[in-house]
Amino acid sequence: MLSQTLKYAYFPGCVAQGACRELYQSTQALTQALGIELVELKKAACCGSGTFKEDSQLLEDTVNARNIALAEELNLPLLTHCSTCQGVIGHVNERLKECQTSNSAYIQQVNGLLNKEGCSPYRGSTEVKHLLYALVTDYGLEEITKRVTRKLTGLKCAAFYGCYLLRAQKSMPYDDPFQPEAMENVFRAVGATPIYYRGRTQCCGWPLSSYATTQSFKMAGMHIQDALASGADCIVTPCPLCHLNLDSRQPEVEKVIGQKLGLPVLHLPQLIALAVGVSPEELGLARHIVSTRSVLEKLGF
Repeated sequence: MLSQTLKYAYFPGCVAQGACRELYQSTQALTQALGIELVELKKAACCGSGTFKEDSQLLEDTVNARNIALAEELNLPLLTHCSTCQGVIGHVNERLKECQTSNSAYIQQVNGLLNKEGCSPYRGSTEVKHLLYALVTDYGLEEITKRVTRKLTGLKCAAFYGCYLLRAQKSMPYDDPFQPEAMENVFRAVGATPIYYRGRTQCCGWPLSSYATTQSFKMAGMHIQDALASGADCIVTPCPLCHLNLDSRQPEVEKVIGQKLGLPVLHLPQLIALAVGVSPEELGLARHIVSTRSVLEKLGF
């Protein structure tokens, strides 16, 4: 058993509170089932998903320094379940920590802007961690296995990491960005079978979707086709933006590539929560565009 309750400052991000509400729902259900305490940062702002820096690096750094400072006020690590948020906020935290010794004037500039708005200063005293790595490194795979009440035996799961999660932060190398295994190890812990395929570490195409829609959908279609050809029953992703392109837009992807796909796409906490006894209804599995019925039937629901 864990020696103490794990507690995090929870940054849900925008998409989980909107288009992927089931991710917010399933994260709450999973952490409650595992006994993990989340303190939601209700005053946090959108991380910008990498777009702020296109106009101003200072803007991205200041907005996310404030997000990190909210967690620092609680003396807790910042936890997110979004690969994109992890990539953006994690890199800001790393960059600002380096600036504390190499460019203190920049830190003063960022904190000056925060002070002007009545916000706490960035101190560089905490870390930014994705739910996947909190489960693997803090909670532990053995503890997850102990909590399993319904082994996901026979379910073949294809991980889709999302590119932001694998742009490794130098100070926190939780996984190999080229040959990651964290997701696959989680699948094994809950009794599922990992499927390896070409697209699992590549971009889903979401960043292109607003200005190169056809190319974006072709990318998504290629990954889904590869997963299907490798025998996957479902794709599992730790990124809601990947989920939007692979699940919500799968009908449009099918039209672009001229092929029926119909591959369910699950959020990571949904998969684990099914194994630890949470009902499909509590996890919002009926909200998906591609029906998850085939997954549930295979698991005996």
